[in-house]
Order: sequence, then C-alpha cells, then structure tokens
Amino acid sequence: MLQSKKFFLGLVSFLVLAVGAVDVSHGQVGQSQLVNPDLASEKDLLALPHMNAAVVKSILEQRPFLKMADLHALLSKTLSKEQLADLYGKMFVQINVNTASDEEMQLIPGAGSRMVREFRDKRPYKTLAQFRNEIGKSADPKEVARLEQYIFVPINLNSASDDDILSVPGAGRRMVREFKEYRPWTTFEQFRKEIGKYVDKKEVARLEKYVTLN
Repeated sequence: MLQSKKFFLGLVSFLVLAVGAVDVSHGQVGQSQLVNPDLASEKDLLALPHMNAAVVKSILEQRPFLKMADLHALLSKTLSKEQLADLYGKMFVQINVNTASDEEMQLIPGAGSRMVREFRDKRPYKTLAQFRNEIGKSADPKEVARLEQYIFVPINLNSASDDDILSVPGAGRRMVREFKEYRPWTTFEQFRKEIGKYVDKKEVARLEKYVTLN
C-alpha cells in the first residue's frame, strides 16, 4: 500500500511538471490584455480613458477598423496626442507586423524609432515565436510581452492549428471548424464566399486581415 501511494504521488508530480513544461503559446496573434475596439461592448468602451458617449458612438458605427491607422484618424479629431497615448495603453487595433507602416507602428506606446526599425528590419515574420526571438535580442522578455499585445502575424489558412485559429480575436470553436472544413483554400474570394455564409461582410473583412494563403 505504501509503495502504491509513493508511486501515485510520484506520478502526480511528474504530470504537474510535464504540464508546466508545455509551451501553450501556439497562437499567431499576440496574447493581449488590451481592449479590442472591434469587439468591445459600449460599456467597456465608455470605461476607457478619455472616452465619452459621442466618441464611443462613432467607434461602434464605423467598426471594424481594418487598420489601427483608421481608428487613429477617427480619434485624432477629438483627442489630443497625450490623450491618445494614454488611451492606446488600454485599447488598440492589433497591427500586422509584416505590413504595417512606420507611422502605424509608432502608434504603439513606447515604440520609438529604434524599435520601429527593429520591427521592420526583421520582416517577414512567419510565426509569433520568430517575432519574440528577434525582438528579444534588443528588449527584455517583459518588454517583448508588452509589445506582443499590439501585433499579429497572419495565420496560414491551410496549415494553421486549432490554437492558431483560436488566437484570432473573436474566432471561437465554430470558426475553427469552418476554417478547416473548406481546406484547401486557394483564393481570398473563396474565403469571403464560404465564411460569408456564417457571418456578415464586415465580420468577414475583419477575420480576413488575420489570415494568409502563403
């Protein structure tokens, strides 16, 4: 009995260590604590710094924002540079790190010209792990994790894992099934047609920005 108990405790310890050692960061969209203006509720938006009913109404009416630059253009009409910087520490439209302009990358709080150059010079990023590795050469892990909240690397429609697909904001288990059901994907026209059977055109456009066929 004693030997069985020792064996059981040893097995439990092994499983705990094994689980702890697993890398669960498979997704290609950065793990973010930021509010996503394309998905947030009116209540959540109103709780953000410098938000008021009129600004929130305009966000709700004009979303989805396919680029952070589009949201910035809207908010710049009513908020100061300082207010925008404060707000972007809480809310942001994640940018495609492979295609974003320097101006768009500079909207990331604390991303100066040097970091923008690092982002650009390491392109193209095939995976989020590659981004972490490259930017980690010039920034500590805490800063890399902070910056990761603001970016994404598009996932390959034909090879993305379930975890990759689930990393796309707003993509649940149903969308995992739909993304995989229509493989192989050959064109974005096919993507728009098939996914358009389940969501409206605005949502198709929002999802499309997170995917690639390459």
